[in-house]
Amino acid sequence: MKKILVVAGRSGSGKTSALQVLEDLGFYIIDNLPLVLVPEIVAKLSNDNAMELLALGVDIRSLNIDQVSIDDVLNELERHGAVEVVYLTAREEVLVSRYASSRRPHPLANKYESLTECIRVEEQLLYPVYRRATLTIDTSSKTVHELKHTLSVKLGQGDNLIVILQSFGFKHGIPLDADYVFDLRHLVNPHWINELRRYTGLDPQIKEFLAADAMVNDMYADIYQFVDKWLPVFSQGHRHFVTISLGCTGGQHRSVYFVDRLAEDLKAKWSVQVLHREMKHWS
Repeated sequence: MKKILVVAGRSGSGKTSALQVLEDLGFYIIDNLPLVLVPEIVAKLSNDNAMELLALGVDIRSLNIDQVSIDDVLNELERHGAVEVVYLTAREEVLVSRYASSRRPHPLANKYESLTECIRVEEQLLYPVYRRATLTIDTSSKTVHELKHTLSVKLGQGDNLIVILQSFGFKHGIPLDADYVFDLRHLVNPHWINELRRYTGLDPQIKEFLAADAMVNDMYADIYQFVDKWLPVFSQGHRHFVTISLGCTGGQHRSVYFVDRLAEDLKAKWSVQVLHREMKHWS
């Protein structure tokens, strides 16, 4: 097989939607197969040359750590193709809200008294899978279309490192899929200048304003130096991507400016993808 994806994550974080997206991308889908049976099934499919792209849905119901470990299963799967683990997550309050809307029981509802306890226990039980994840996606604020875009970008890159630069607003929550997070809230804020408030970090008015500030330039120089130093190391370590998130209060001015500037300076050396998470909130 060319690629085997193990798709796992917290219940309510969008695993079913992710598998549907992967099916549209050409993957053959097997969902909720008990983990102990996975190596045998994959070996059979591999021997039969049945497919090149396979995605295996795994959740808390298909895991049984008393019978087999995720490490043993992944090591066995690597005999049949390139293996990646996609782990989906979302903030706790988002998961609670989703369950309240769907009125579906949590898979652990028969063992614990509250939904919050189920969510927290599940996170602990899934930690061995999370630890092996090659791609973590925070779906807290993503639509299905945005999830499809994210999966297409992050799974279609081949062997080259892709640098994902993401702007965000702290008031909307820290992205859970970031490898590195830089806080820009201490820098001068265009939001408090009436004539600049309606613009974004992509507009020349904001770029000129921020570029004229010494502390902004010092912060940018430090971030660029860090990124420029460590990206070659990540690439040599066979990383497929690295997600660098830069946040300000609302995700409209400072973080957008930094991401845009950093993308411009890095694109000569690296394949760069830009995501402005809070674009839908821009006025």
